[in-house]
Amino acid sequence: MKRRQLMRYARVSLLAAMGMGFAAELHPSQAQTGNSLTVRWLGHTAFLFSGSGQKILTNPFRKIGCTAKYRAPKVNANLVMISSQLLDEGVVEGLPGDPKLLYAPGVYQVGGLQIQGISTDHDRVGGRRFGKNVVWSWTQAGIKILHLGGLAAPITLEQKILMGRPDLLLLPVGGGSKAYSPQEAKQAIQVLSPKLIVPTQFRTQAADAATCDIVALDEFLQLMAGTPVNQLSNDSFSLKPSDLPATPTILVPSYKF
Repeated sequence: MKRRQLMRYARVSLLAAMGMGFAAELHPSQAQTGNSLTVRWLGHTAFLFSGSGQKILTNPFRKIGCTAKYRAPKVNANLVMISSQLLDEGVVEGLPGDPKLLYAPGVYQVGGLQIQGISTDHDRVGGRRFGKNVVWSWTQAGIKILHLGGLAAPITLEQKILMGRPDLLLLPVGGGSKAYSPQEAKQAIQVLSPKLIVPTQFRTQAADAATCDIVALDEFLQLMAGTPVNQLSNDSFSLKPSDLPATPTILVPSYKF
């Protein structure tokens, strides 16, 4: 999508450009309360975050390659945030309603939420192959969320300062040419010290075997042996600040094919 086309969707004010075991049981998605966050996994790096009166959709994709057999993530949202304009994380045509769109690094105020987009290289060669990736950081329903998008580059000290320590980290783990390998994902966890980790961008039965270059989730989970893993039977969960684990925990939603 060309930049001028994206601009038609962007209707929020850019404040400043920046270059730079649970305590309580998790529950399936249900009616949203004012003090909880509901997170629904829509496949790959696409999620719907509901809370604080806002519905935020991240990284809607086209059904191709590693996302070929997922359902199109065309859900109602007030705001859409994309990490790049690549087909697996930045396709906004055909979304229902008239959501606002964020696609560039910066600090924004949207519906009472402050959202920061942090610029990183998308690949391991200084962005020369896939350009830039935008990491999104915001607090919703009292939960500090960090969505790394399709990050493959190491996190610099400057970026780490901007990212802070997340409560909930959405972390690519499948490797390939434009996402963290399981080993790189483990290093990112050591850098960021998140409380709750949701793996993203790994191979599932949605993949077109001929064109998908990422690996399955098991390789990451085996590498993280010793870290608690909570495998859900649902694609969504609700979370309050009091539910956050005392030690880093991996949470794996299930996609309903």
